[in-house]
Amino acid sequence: MRLKYGCNPHQSYAALEPLDGGKLPVELLNGTPSLINLLDFLNAWQLVAEAREALGLPAAASFKHVSPAGAAVAVPLPEDLARAYEVKGESLTPAATAYVRARGADPKCSFGDIVALSDVVDEATADFLKGVVSDGIIAPGYDAKALRTLSAKKGGSFIVLQVDAGFRPPATESRELFGVRLVQDRNNHRVSEADLSNVVTGALTPEARRDLVLGLIAIKYTQSNSVGYALDGQMIGIGAGQQSRVDCTKLAGAKADVWHLGRHPKVLDLRFKKGVKRQDRINWRVRYIEGDLVPSEEAALGEVLDEPLVLLTAEERRAWLARLDGVSLVSDGFIPFRDNIDHAARHGVKFIAQPGGSTRDAEIEAACREYGIAMVHTSLRLFHH
Repeated sequence: MRLKYGCNPHQSYAALEPLDGGKLPVELLNGTPSLINLLDFLNAWQLVAEAREALGLPAAASFKHVSPAGAAVAVPLPEDLARAYEVKGESLTPAATAYVRARGADPKCSFGDIVALSDVVDEATADFLKGVVSDGIIAPGYDAKALRTLSAKKGGSFIVLQVDAGFRPPATESRELFGVRLVQDRNNHRVSEADLSNVVTGALTPEARRDLVLGLIAIKYTQSNSVGYALDGQMIGIGAGQQSRVDCTKLAGAKADVWHLGRHPKVLDLRFKKGVKRQDRINWRVRYIEGDLVPSEEAALGEVLDEPLVLLTAEERRAWLARLDGVSLVSDGFIPFRDNIDHAARHGVKFIAQPGGSTRDAEIEAACREYGIAMVHTSLRLFHH
């Protein structure tokens, strides 16, 4: 399959080729993908397929630059999240619910995303996708009307890939870099609840087990170092590609805070004037939540609202964030210092899954007991590059 270009437009030749003359595991139904699109498609598909297998629920992912901005399974939406995701009153199928959750985790980063769905794409999912800024989708199949809707998106350039759900890659994988070939065993470990058996502090709830499994699968396909926060069947913050693990923890926690503040009544009650585009509404809500609007932004936001702009106060922000609770944290490598636990506790974390094996494990466990956090040692590192 000839691709649009490589990682950058000046890398004009790029192609997707089967191994050893075999058959490609994907079929292009619409559009022209680039090399980065294919990296997103293939990683995202593996994530949702593994989540579907592990949790028995339709799964979705929103990918950007070879890491998920969000991932979720089909857990029904409470009323406030339906409002926050602008789907209140809509009839959502399980597949659509999974993607609405995945995209709603970090809507700023999901702008122009690559979508992956574990199940056949139905009309409800295609109708939601029609109204958001997205570049393409991969799934095992499409209803006829859904395919027509998606093929017409972006003036007919929206990328639609159909994957062979039964395809199994070889046991080894290779990558060419700077004139050499790197070869390794593929990461064939399938994450499941069995990876949560070694609970070293506290106890896990059924909801935490679901969220920890989802989180471990999500970071398995996230650029390392990575830490993720999960709640209610979806990722709510992912810190990817940081050199310091505590920076991953802080970044993911900051994203989780923005997600949680999106449920604040003052955010939900922002009334935009008729004609303000969906993505503009999303961007303004995020800027409102972030709370560091410059005077020109305050004036511009006031212009698109139907009511006078009333900002969140520091006390309102603090009080609302204090309500975030029951969050699960996952780490792709062992937690080396207790500062990760101190920061995690500030974002409502009550459950942690990490490999363990640090020389400071006893210190990490003591910090978890101090904060009332249950922790699992998975003995499983999930670096991904």
